[in-house]
Amino acid sequence: MTYRELAISGAWEITPVQHADSRGTFHEAFQAGPFADRVGHRFDLQQVNCSVSAAGVIRGIHFSDVPPGQAKYVMCTRGAVLDVVVDIRVGSPTFGSWDTVLLDDVDRRAIYLAEGLGHAFVSLDDDSTVMYLCSTGYAPGREHGVDPLDPQLGITWPTTDRHGRPLTPLLSPKDSDAPSIEEAAAAGLLPRYDEVADYVASLR
Repeated sequence: MTYRELAISGAWEITPVQHADSRGTFHEAFQAGPFADRVGHRFDLQQVNCSVSAAGVIRGIHFSDVPPGQAKYVMCTRGAVLDVVVDIRVGSPTFGSWDTVLLDDVDRRAIYLAEGLGHAFVSLDDDSTVMYLCSTGYAPGREHGVDPLDPQLGITWPTTDRHGRPLTPLLSPKDSDAPSIEEAAAAGLLPRYDEVADYVASLR
């Protein structure tokens, strides 16, 4: 299993070693020891979520209040999604930046996003199935969103699916009505970089 830190601190791409034979494949999707060695603290699993999305569905940008926030270890067990991590931490050197990882049922990569980061993805195939390992449970009062189509962020969303067919973006009313990153910052909804850093450091 190999780890690659993304352009945004606190986000990692994890690529497993797949073992194949005539029966199919096997791989270890998560390893607690190597995770703690690379990220610097253990992953405290509290909830596992699963979503199934049609091609073109965009979910996010979602984030939680810090503390405690919600770190996520995300995998796509069927289909394909372009997963997006967004730095929404006010005061961060990369505030407003984003990076992507292709999660699919071929390479079976995962992405880890630390507390305080924004998370979104677009489904590149019908019935794309995403599993989220979460460090905290769902808490409606602490959950927030930013408009994934915010032109200030300028996320380059794919226009075709994994088969080359045109994609039509489909968002939930909650996601399409979410504030821009500028509006969320003005409303005091976004986590602060220094506070997130202090909280993550307390997990070490």
